[in-house]
Parts: sequence; C-alpha cells; structure tokens
Amino acid sequence: MPLSDGRYKGPLYRALNPVYARAPLSGRGAELHGGRLNAKGTSALYTALDPTTALREANQAGSLQPTVLVSYTADLRPVFDTRDAQQLARWGMSNDALADPGWRMKMLDGHAVPTQDFARNLIAEGFAGILVPSYAKGAPPNALNIVLWKWTGEGCDLKVVDDEDRLSRM
Repeated sequence: MPLSDGRYKGPLYRALNPVYARAPLSGRGAELHGGRLNAKGTSALYTALDPTTALREANQAGSLQPTVLVSYTADLRPVFDTRDAQQLARWGMSNDALADPGWRMKMLDGHAVPTQDFARNLIAEGFAGILVPSYAKGAPPNALNIVLWKWTGEGCDLKVVDDEDRLSRM
C-alpha cells in the first residue's frame, strides 16, 4: 500500500524525452501538450512507482525512442488514491472513465476530457497529485503511477536522485 493517509513517501521514476532531461522537475512537456490528468497549460509530472512502468508510460506509441530514466525521492501529500471506488464515485469519476482510451482524441478535437476536469477539481481542492493505475500497453494490473500537479512547497518534497550531477552534462 503506497499511500498512508493521503501521503506518499518513497521512490518515484520518470522516463523523460531527452529534450527535458536537464529540467526533470519542470512539468513543461505535460503543460505544452496536455495529458490524461492535466489540461494544456497545467504543469504535471507523470511519475511511476517502478522503472519498468515509467518506461512503458513514456513509450506508448511506436518503437522505443531515446529516453532518460530519472529517479526521485518523494514525500508528498495530499495524494488522491483512485483505488478507492467510493471516493472516486464521490467525485463523479469511475475506473472506466479513468481508463478511457479516447481521452486524447477528445482533447485534440476540442471536446471536454472528463479526466482533465476531474484533475482540475482535485487541484482546486488542494491535492498535490493522484495515484492511478498504469494504462500503458502491457502494464500489469499492479502497475501504478502518481501524477503530480504540485511537487514543491507545503506538504511536498520531490528531489531528483543525481548525486553525480549527470543530468547537467547532457
């Protein structure tokens, strides 16, 4: 159980496009393009609880592309846990809606994306992030991600593991 009273403390991983490798805390790619759980214009860090899931998430289309795997230490709260179906229902969301593969097409067509609306509401209520299953092809049922909208400030401490300052040399 990675969450305790809405708090996540432990390692997180991201597989970054090398373009963003020097700024692994920026959230800029998600801000520019939007994602399942963030609308365009909203910064987000899409992280995974294990490296394999991070790689699957970053390379969902086509062949494996050049990727930089980054590790973080995290102490984050509050994080919404989507594994609680009752809590999801209270927010007007379901597991099926979260897993909707059509979210990207809706976004590109200019339609409302229910998962982005859900995220917007959670952000307004002060949530730092959300724990969700991985919907990447080939991900096992226990593969989990944490999407962060806030990773600094009160209740949030996210640090890149880069003891040798390798990322600055890319």
